[in-house]
Amino acid sequence: MRFEPVSTDPRRQAPAVTSIAPPLTPTNGRHQAAVATAPVVAPAPEPPSRRVDFQVVRELRRELSERLTLWQRGREFDADAEDVERARLAVAVVSEYADAIRRSGTPMAAGEERLLLDQVTAELAGLGRLQTLLVDGTIEEVHILGCDQVRITRHGGGVDWVDPIADSDDELVEILQAAARRAGATERSLSTSKPTLDLQLPDGSRLAAVFLVSHRPYAVIRKHNTLDVTLDEIAGARGDLDEMIDPLLRDFLRAAMRAGLNIMVAGLAGAGKTTVIRALMSEIPPDEPYVLLEESRELLPARRGHRHRAVMSFEAREGHGERGLDGRPAGEVSIADLIPVSLRMGVLRIIVGEVRSREIVPMLQAMTTSRGSMCTIHARTPGGVGERIIELALAHGREMTVDQARRMAGNALDLIVYVTVEDETAIGGRKHRFVSHVEEVIGVGDSNRITTTTVFGPGPDGRAVPRHLPERIRAQLLRVGYDARLLGRWIEAGTGAWRRPRHTRLGQR
Repeated sequence: MRFEPVSTDPRRQAPAVTSIAPPLTPTNGRHQAAVATAPVVAPAPEPPSRRVDFQVVRELRRELSERLTLWQRGREFDADAEDVERARLAVAVVSEYADAIRRSGTPMAAGEERLLLDQVTAELAGLGRLQTLLVDGTIEEVHILGCDQVRITRHGGGVDWVDPIADSDDELVEILQAAARRAGATERSLSTSKPTLDLQLPDGSRLAAVFLVSHRPYAVIRKHNTLDVTLDEIAGARGDLDEMIDPLLRDFLRAAMRAGLNIMVAGLAGAGKTTVIRALMSEIPPDEPYVLLEESRELLPARRGHRHRAVMSFEAREGHGERGLDGRPAGEVSIADLIPVSLRMGVLRIIVGEVRSREIVPMLQAMTTSRGSMCTIHARTPGGVGERIIELALAHGREMTVDQARRMAGNALDLIVYVTVEDETAIGGRKHRFVSHVEEVIGVGDSNRITTTTVFGPGPDGRAVPRHLPERIRAQLLRVGYDARLLGRWIEAGTGAWRRPRHTRLGQR
């Protein structure tokens, strides 16, 4: 096929790369074109930033799709072979177009050709200009408030407003619907009967979206840039990660995992609960079978090629169509439905990505008959975790009572790890994420309240330091070679072993 310049503007000589798109790797909100290195007498002025013409992107995507269809006809192939051929054809289509543009007399830099290739590939996947934000490693969170209002939060706290990701709200909805159709093994949709969406994007990011019941289509993307992380790395071994725990807490949590303690990780949204639970999961022996339950897949062991070979990953399924006598849409499979199935899979460890509703009851029931199970939960404060558990348990049904919920939690849980986030972006600072509390669950006391011991609590800067020796779990820790009495001198000193000081805006004031 011979490519001709695609243009709707008679004044334009060549269409190549001149329209709207967010920056690929922004540092100040604009994409910097690559400049070839060559000896010069004086530095040449930097050429203006070039961006992708999305009419061109759509034309090339159409050509790529046609070539891929021709390759598929009459051929047996698997997903890997298709991915390889798609990537090869994408490079060929974009290269041919770039050569045609250069022959027409319009220069196209290598960086512009690479950006065009990224956008064509994204358009074929149905993500369009949204893909540009996903490949930007500096972005932490994206708020899409209609097609033309896109707010990004960067690592370190910087906030930018970037170019539109669609030409209209209708096109934005189409992008979100395309993402839903490609959302893994379970069916997802965004439609008039289902105006909300929650899914994992191909890069591991979490997408939540809503339309029709909102003034405009809205979407939020939370990027997970720490998909593979260990306790050592969140203890300061990786300079690009927050120091969320110190070596004392690292060794304690490592021993807790070896001892098969049941752990609940709590905190606010965006505090780093998922990062902590990923680090804890890295301590599970590679050949140990266990069950992982999630509303939408985002924890790393569900990914192909991960070190955990024996993990069984389940994902909840949304219901569609009319509701049955139980009030649930046909075909729905919830986390609560999957937990009893998990108990029949011959595993000792069950991990739930997040408990947010009535699944808390079967989760706690599973913990009473398992070892090393874990889950995350939203809670405003460490002291509020117990009440949050009761609140969710009462949603299970009328047969559940407050006293029964407390007894279940007291019997099921061994440790509650609370992750704190302090957001100083409003005063020119950054977000600080760290573990501030580790509570040992003793049981239900005489007052019928959940009794806990603060093994690690906030030190002078808010980060966790040893406070008390554990009681109920001490023997379990000793059996795996961890003597909690070693924390005694740190308790007397009132300090921890944090590697770096925590610099805050408030502290500077």
